[in-house]
Amino acid sequence: MTAVGRGRFRRRRVVAIAVLAVVVPTAYSYVSMLMAPSSLPIWPRSVEWVRQHDGNWLVDEVEHYYFSWKAPDPGGPQLTTLPSVGVATEPAPTTSTPATPQPAPQAPPTIVPVFGHPLAGEAVWRSTGPLVAGRPPVLVTTFRTETRYPRVVAYVAWFDHTQTALAWYPGRYEPPSAPRRGPMSVPTGERDRLLATFNGGFIYDDGKNGSSIGGRAYEPLRKGLATVLTDTSGNVDVRTWHGGRVAGTQYAFARQSLPLIIDNGKLNPDLNDSSQWGYTLGNAVRVWRTGIGIDRHGNLIYAAADWQTVRTLARILQRAGAVRAMQLDINPEWPTLITYSHRHGLRPARIVPNYQQPPTRYLTADDRDFFAVYLRPVGPISVPFR
Repeated sequence: MTAVGRGRFRRRRVVAIAVLAVVVPTAYSYVSMLMAPSSLPIWPRSVEWVRQHDGNWLVDEVEHYYFSWKAPDPGGPQLTTLPSVGVATEPAPTTSTPATPQPAPQAPPTIVPVFGHPLAGEAVWRSTGPLVAGRPPVLVTTFRTETRYPRVVAYVAWFDHTQTALAWYPGRYEPPSAPRRGPMSVPTGERDRLLATFNGGFIYDDGKNGSSIGGRAYEPLRKGLATVLTDTSGNVDVRTWHGGRVAGTQYAFARQSLPLIIDNGKLNPDLNDSSQWGYTLGNAVRVWRTGIGIDRHGNLIYAAADWQTVRTLARILQRAGAVRAMQLDINPEWPTLITYSHRHGLRPARIVPNYQQPPTRYLTADDRDFFAVYLRPVGPISVPFR
């Protein structure tokens, strides 16, 4: 072999070794991810893997252009009916702890439809699942969101705080620094009083959102971020956090997700600021979005809708009566709202029509954190799991 040939061979060998040094660890990492336990299909797991390996910018870029391209055009044909949501009402489970008696029933906010000629049942609250003393602790409804987009529908739930208790559970991988993960699903011993479950907020890497359970840090809380929390008396709230890095033991849990999108009944004036909300979260990108809020009586409101900007999501929650609200998770894989019937065993029913998640989500271990709504017990509220 000539000197020139030997030089070429050495260069090719160096290049081959360099390629193997990159490819082999990457392939090992990806295969290890596929072999690890997960509640997700391969495609969203692959996207999450890219995010976790310095590819957040790439996923954001792709999502930005994809969802902008897929966004519906304004106008088009009107809907003639709305989706049917909820399950038939029934007596409260006989094995559950009785709810704390309250002197006056709660009433949900009246929703004024966006369209001048509403469809049958539009923006009308409907009870779903168990009744307590003849009263529904959970109500659901649907309504069209904007006259410019007549086929887009919002799915909304209202939870009577005098009859319900809210819990938050870590998932298999979120939050990433959880000192305890618990069952990563609705605990078996609590299912006899289960009313509803819904998705959590942004993963920690995307929003640096803090969380804590029973005075123990799961991720450090940050001042200025919207926080949903429940104290040990069972009072639930959504508000801006001004405390320390850990919520005290007076709180059963605290979970953050970006700044408030509604405060004092008004939309956050910074909702168009893409630098604050993230590249794919700017006001121009329409995707599935979810959020929760509190009405003026302290009742919790959940909302989800496709083809929403952060501003239009805020308007949905505002229309549903929220005086303070925060955005939860977004994109098609994650929106989940499920209510439950207890007749003939525990039976889940999807309210939000997400074909990528089964109705049994959260009854088995899930990768992400989530919220559960229960019949309110007598006495103090315990931490979500022991």
